Amino acid sequence: MILPSSVLFCCTMNEIRSPMAEGIMKRFHGTQVFVDSVGVRQGSLDPMMVEVMAEIGVDMKRHRPKTFSNLADDSFDVAIALSTEAQAAAAELTRYMHCDLRLWSIADPLLFEGTREARLAAYRQTRDQLQQKVLDLFPRPAHLDF
Repeated sequence: MILPSSVLFCCTMNEIRSPMAEGIMKRFHGTQVFVDSVGVRQGSLDPMMVEVMAEIGVDMKRHRPKTFSNLADDSFDVAIALSTEAQAAAAELTRYMHCDLRLWSIADPLLFEGTREARLAAYRQTRDQLQQKVLDLFPRPAHLDF
């Protein structure tokens, strides 16, 4: 796919998956593409998301979860939903514009229970799946060596 000028990632609460995807996309393409993320409902900053993103060099401490109604810009070339609920909301947002709307099935790490390490492993798995999907759709620029 040709690199779009704007990408929106959306999920249910804008706490984990969509901000991870936003951070990853910005890591690789943030100087060339406007990237944002939202949730259907208002979430809060997830400390485990911040921790696992820091492991790959992406600082998410300043992320502030927001909803579709908080979007500063509502025109996107590509919208990627990470839940069916978010897909429906994105379809409503983009119904009067040309927008490539996609649904990625990525498990919500909040569904995993267990020790802190087991939960962190689930977050890392989600992060790594998102990174792979982002890079599959929007390949890494040749000048980046990480």
